[in-house]
Amino acid sequence: MKAITIKEPWATLIAEGYKEYEFRVWKTNYRGEVLIHAGKSFDEENLKRFSKRNLKYSPGKIIAKATITDCVLVDEEFSNKMLEKDSEVYSNLKRKRDKKLYGFKLENVEKIEPIEANGKLSLWEYNKK
Repeated sequence: MKAITIKEPWATLIAEGYKEYEFRVWKTNYRGEVLIHAGKSFDEENLKRFSKRNLKYSPGKIIAKATITDCVLVDEEFSNKMLEKDSEVYSNLKRKRDKKLYGFKLENVEKIEPIEANGKLSLWEYNKK
């Protein structure tokens, strides 16, 4: 099954239903199920911002599964829509307007019992041992 590694707190925000798009500088044509792998590294600046949400992190583990249903080019209109939806979760879009970004639409997110795994770049194949 396909998997994607995402830094914390972003992976947990997806697993908990707060974040419905994952942003990358590359686009994907892949549509289908994907495992959400919480990377071992943390986005320290943003960890503080979400501290009041009392999130439980599982670095280095697959923590959820979801379905990638779309990949959209992030433009100003899309950024504004996401900022209206949740200015805390999507505030980084303001700073990244000078970069070409793509948003992977994640639906049917389901938390799972954490599974230890080594992450990789891009979409990668997870094979149970």
